[in-house]
Amino acid sequence: MAAPSSFLNCEEYAEFQELLRVMRTIDDRIVHELNTTVPTASFVGKVDASKTCKELHQSLAQAHESRERIIKTCIAQASSVVESLQEERRKSLEDTALLKRLRKEQTKLRLMQSELNVEEVVNDRSWKVFNERCRAHYKPPKSQ
Repeated sequence: MAAPSSFLNCEEYAEFQELLRVMRTIDDRIVHELNTTVPTASFVGKVDASKTCKELHQSLAQAHESRERIIKTCIAQASSVVESLQEERRKSLEDTALLKRLRKEQTKLRLMQSELNVEEVVNDRSWKVFNERCRAHYKPPKSQ
């Protein structure tokens, strides 16, 4: 579920937030996914739980990596804009429109940075649920 860079718009915070919301669908639905694909003890023989858990692990890891990359890319872009506006501001202290734009960009940057914290909470929750249901069926590689 990686978002192509051509659709990545860091200029508008609302679009950035909507992209993350859509990309977090896998995390939002993990409990349902596990309930419908990983068998309980009475249905163990009917479904290959280790294969299902492995596929889900790969999907989660890929989704988390993609979102983190997008967030960090947008933070870098916003930081660059803030730095250039700060430089302009140093040259033109009386320009109130420039100050207003700088403050707007700084706010957007802080919001994007806070998304890293949100991402950490979402990821932790997903891995906890995954591990509770899949630990008996699949042992992920140590790289996580």
